[in-house]
Amino acid sequence: MTNKANAPAGTSAAGLRGVFAASSSISDVNGEKGELIYQGYNIHDLAKHSSFEEVIFLLWNKNLPTANELLQLEQSLKASYQIPGELSALMKQFPREADPIDVLRTAISALEFYDSNARDVSREASVKTAIRLTAQFPTIVAASDRIRRGLDPISPDPGLNIAANFLYMLRGEKPSERDARIFDICLVLHADHELNASTFTARVVAGTLADMYAAVTAAIGALSGPLHGGANTNVMKMLLEIGELDQVEPYIKKALAEKRKIMGFGHAVYKTEDPRATHLREFSRQAGESGGDSKWYDMSRKVEEIIKREKGLYPNVDFFSASTYYMMGIPLDLYTPIFAISRISGWTGHILEQYADNKLIRPRAEYIGQRDLAYVPIDQR
Repeated sequence: MTNKANAPAGTSAAGLRGVFAASSSISDVNGEKGELIYQGYNIHDLAKHSSFEEVIFLLWNKNLPTANELLQLEQSLKASYQIPGELSALMKQFPREADPIDVLRTAISALEFYDSNARDVSREASVKTAIRLTAQFPTIVAASDRIRRGLDPISPDPGLNIAANFLYMLRGEKPSERDARIFDICLVLHADHELNASTFTARVVAGTLADMYAAVTAAIGALSGPLHGGANTNVMKMLLEIGELDQVEPYIKKALAEKRKIMGFGHAVYKTEDPRATHLREFSRQAGESGGDSKWYDMSRKVEEIIKREKGLYPNVDFFSASTYYMMGIPLDLYTPIFAISRISGWTGHILEQYADNKLIRPRAEYIGQRDLAYVPIDQR
């Protein structure tokens, strides 16, 4: 590990802030400029012109696909949408009140049982596993939601891309082109973000040469923490608690006076606006206009205005994704699993990169305990 500030060997950095823990070409975050790139391509260009499937290929292969390469990947993904019947049966045994992110974590761990090549970490075998995981995450999340509502899961439609297929399996009807495209871009925006907590976890596990299912299961565990994957859920809970536009200012001012954290603002890396928030703000506006009710968008903009004025903080990716998903009719507790539906592309990209040039990740800890203590027999303590 090296430190951006060129700290001398043996020093520590709280939370590994500013420490380079891996070399990677997959994505880069420039916090000062508010810039995010995937394999050299600016996120704004990808959000405007690309698709999630094209971004998956980019993250895994370091280049944009040709038309034929994209078609082959799309066909491989669609052919892998269906999950094993045994896994569906297992999921029906889970408690209905189980958190969807915990259901996903458990299901992905169990999915390994039905892959005879799971332990093969060669590039060829690992890409096949990555395809399977990326294709089946949406099926598992949608199926688990329907099962807990007492409904039968809907079989995936191989004629739809990942974004449209997920919304179809979740709702039971094919989405509008507008909803499908917005959700597709949301997946593009969340696909990778350098060495965030879950991605670093995936690389640490892959660095032991554990298989991809183990690394991804660990990544989901890291994502489930409220400081990583659950922020947009808490943003929407806050907006629902506020209730009305005229209540935003007193609520936020009271929260700030009580030193409560307002979720969806600030970032460990970005010092200006998160570039992903730029697109999600517009999606929230469009969703409000399309549905004939801009209440949640207007409330979000008011919160943004106050936090920027009072704290000098900018919205991150979580803030406007909350109202966007809510207005698309997505349940609040599915927000984190949806994050995973997108981020599986980045996780698997990093795992492939780790396998290709592997070195066991084994940092040191700065010892701050006592030394030279003499052992005292238990009857003398």
